[in-house]
Amino acid sequence: MCAAIYAARNGAKVTIIEKNTVLGKKLSMTGNGRCNLTNLDMREECYNIAARGRMKEWLSTYGVEDVISFFKSLGVVVKSEDGYIYPVSGQASTVVRALENEISRLGIEVVYGQQLKGVSAEDEGVYEVKTDKDSFTCDAVILAVGSLSGAKSTMSTGDGYYICKKLGMNVKDTYPALVGFKCDPQEQMPKAGVRITADISFVLGKETLAREQGELQLTADGISGIPVMQASRDVIRFVEEKKPVYAVIDFFPDYDDKDFESLKADMLKLKDDRTLEEFLQGFSNSNITEMVLSRMKLSKSMKMKNISSSMAECILDNYRALRLKIDESYGYMASQVTTGGVSLGDIGSDFAYKKAPGIFCIGELVDVDGRCGGYNLQWAFTSGSIAGTAASL
Repeated sequence: MCAAIYAARNGAKVTIIEKNTVLGKKLSMTGNGRCNLTNLDMREECYNIAARGRMKEWLSTYGVEDVISFFKSLGVVVKSEDGYIYPVSGQASTVVRALENEISRLGIEVVYGQQLKGVSAEDEGVYEVKTDKDSFTCDAVILAVGSLSGAKSTMSTGDGYYICKKLGMNVKDTYPALVGFKCDPQEQMPKAGVRITADISFVLGKETLAREQGELQLTADGISGIPVMQASRDVIRFVEEKKPVYAVIDFFPDYDDKDFESLKADMLKLKDDRTLEEFLQGFSNSNITEMVLSRMKLSKSMKMKNISSSMAECILDNYRALRLKIDESYGYMASQVTTGGVSLGDIGSDFAYKKAPGIFCIGELVDVDGRCGGYNLQWAFTSGSIAGTAASL
C-alpha cells in the first residue's frame, strides 16, 4: 500500500493485486491491534546482521521522521510511548483505513482475491504479471507479497519465494522469527501461566546465542514474551537444526552476583521449623516456586531444619539459573516475521532486481528482519516508499 501510494503520487497508474479479500490484513493485527508504526531509537543494529551494512543508507533515505510525516499526510496523528510510535487512536484499523482512503483518492485500482503465480519479461521494459485468474501487462512490478509469517487469515504462504527463485534470485533459507518456543516435553513447566520479569539467555554448549531481559511468559508447554521473541531471531536456526539449545532464566535480574549471594545468606537465616513452602513464599512467584520444587522432586511440606544448608542454597540458585531445553518454535503462524528471503546481493539501492530493473522486491520478502518495537513496519515503509518512487520514474 505504501509503495502504491508513492508511485501514484508521482503520477504513475497503479494497480494493486491483493490475494486476500481486504487490504492490510496483517497490518491490522500488528502491535496487538495497536500498530507500532516505528521507533525513535532507529539503528541499523536493530536489524539482522546480513542487512546492517545497507540499512544505514536506506534509513537515511527514508527514516523515522519520514514515516511520521507520511502518516501525517494521511491524517493519522501519532504519539510516542517511550520512543515507540503509535497512532493516537490506539487502533491499527485506523491506520489501514487511512491507507485505503489515500489509495481510493489517488485512483489506484485494487484487484482482490487473486493469487500471484509468476512474473516474466515480455519485451524490454515490459512485464507480464500472471495470477490464478488473470494476467496484467505493466512497465514495473513491485513484489510486496510478504513471507510465511502470520495467522492463517493473512494468507501468508510464502508464494513470493518461489516466484523470485523462478526469476533467478537467490533466496536464503527462511525461519520463523519473533516467535516463542516449546520446551522439551520432559521439562516440568508451571501448571498455570506465569508472567514475570526476568533475564533470559539461550545457550548452545558454552556459547551464548542471545540474551534479553523483560517480561517472560511461561506456559504449560513453553516460553514466550518480548524477550524470547527478540532472542528468537538469533536462536531459531539452531533450534530448527535440532541442536541442544537451552534457555537459562534468571528470575533476579536486578541483583548482581554479590547482591544475590547476600540475599541467599539472609534467606538461610530463616532455616528453622517453617516448611519449604513457607520459606519460599515471599521469595518469588508461587507458580515459579512450584515449578522449581517439582523439578527438584522436593515436597513443599518439608521442614527447613531438615534440609542442609547446601541443599537450601541449591534451591535458591535455581531461581538464578533455571535451565529449560528448547524443543521447537511455535511455527510460522505464531511468528511476527520471517528471517531469510531474497538475498540483498540481488537488489540495488532502489530495491530493483539487478538482472531485471523493472522488478522490485520489498518488505518481508527480502532478507531483512528487525527487532520487536516498530522496526519491521519501518522497514516496510522504507522499502515501500523507495521502491514506489523508483518504479514510477
